[in-house]
Amino acid sequence: MTAAEQNLARSAAASGVLGKIPVTVLTGYLGAGKTTLLNRILTEDHGLRIAVIVNEFGEIGIDNQLVVGADEEIFEMNNGCICCTVRGDLIRIVGELMQRRDEFDYLLIETTGLADPGPVIQSFFVDDTMARRTALDAVVTVVDSKHVLAHWDSEEVQEQLAFADVILLNKTDLVSTAELAALEQRVRGLNALARIHCTLQCVIPLQAVMDIKAFDLRNALAIEPEFLSEQAHEHDDSVYSVALSEPGTLDSTLFNRWLYQLVQDQGTNIFRLKGILDLDGEARRFVVQGVHMTLDGRPGKPWRADEARFNQLVFIGRDLDESRLRDGFRSCLVPA
Repeated sequence: MTAAEQNLARSAAASGVLGKIPVTVLTGYLGAGKTTLLNRILTEDHGLRIAVIVNEFGEIGIDNQLVVGADEEIFEMNNGCICCTVRGDLIRIVGELMQRRDEFDYLLIETTGLADPGPVIQSFFVDDTMARRTALDAVVTVVDSKHVLAHWDSEEVQEQLAFADVILLNKTDLVSTAELAALEQRVRGLNALARIHCTLQCVIPLQAVMDIKAFDLRNALAIEPEFLSEQAHEHDDSVYSVALSEPGTLDSTLFNRWLYQLVQDQGTNIFRLKGILDLDGEARRFVVQGVHMTLDGRPGKPWRADEARFNQLVFIGRDLDESRLRDGFRSCLVPA
């Protein structure tokens, strides 16, 4: 542990001892790298005991299986957006966590990529328990440097950037130096106060994103004067998820052929895909992720001998044909 990490641990732990648990909210559009950043934080030698809340978009939870140590330290919500009615779930979960606050020093909340962080911030001020027991440290927004401009005009992207205290322009290897400079200038035009860092795989010192005491309520009110009110939150109803779940084993050749053809045909409408698969009966589950036309797959955690294997695949996007996706997915299964 470096001297900076030791200072971070002492400062964050002291905050908890003094009565308020520091909280970092991780936000950013679909596929930007929030879970990558979360895993980096959890695996660093910082000496902190961290509780994690992950929000999912759709009825099948994939992200909780991608988080390091998820079996012990993750709390999951599947209502689609970490705001509106789900805010009640967030308040409830934080309230339950406070019953065992001696077990952790810090709280991380990873929102779904389709969340407006405004209502999340609101929760820390409208609920008595959260206002009394937690301290919102910073809103950290992760940006997919290659694909963010395709969604720039969406309300979610605009709000995620506007409310950010720290912005990570991630996936810098996928854009040119000139494109990155232009993007940074554009982001700065939207948020002149945030600290901006350019990252690859969200590699950044923890002291740049945690226990930095950067959140200022006055700035949030300047962005959205009514954000502490109970006004309804608007969603883009044209974006939705399709969740597929099938038992059995997938044939890797058939699956790869189907998925790559699907991405070629519908990649512009597939904002995000992620899945946990039993591929060829291998000892480790296979993790597949994608953003538009870009796909990535790699071995994940080993299957336990006592668990039933499964295949789960979630698509988020527009104009998705659920029956066609389900039929294509099933066609990749090895015959029983």
